[in-house]
Amino acid sequence: MATTHSIYASTTVSMTDLRRNPSAILQDAGDSPVAVLNHNRPAAYLLSARAYEALLERLEDAELSNIVKQRQGGKRVKVALEDL
Repeated sequence: MATTHSIYASTTVSMTDLRRNPSAILQDAGDSPVAVLNHNRPAAYLLSARAYEALLERLEDAELSNIVKQRQGGKRVKVALEDL
């Protein structure tokens, strides 16, 4: 039975091609992810440093948003501006 695997990138590259010329693959990809395939299955995703940093920022924003939602409706403490 054949199993399909979702690939979350519009560009794919084989492990062999990645070993041959990683610089060209990074340059061609720009800030888009590249799925690295091993035996036609995704083994890894390659991201530029800028794309990875942007992803981390989005994750941090989502985490902070969840904290805000959890704390909504909680106990409030009045603080004078001068006390800050």
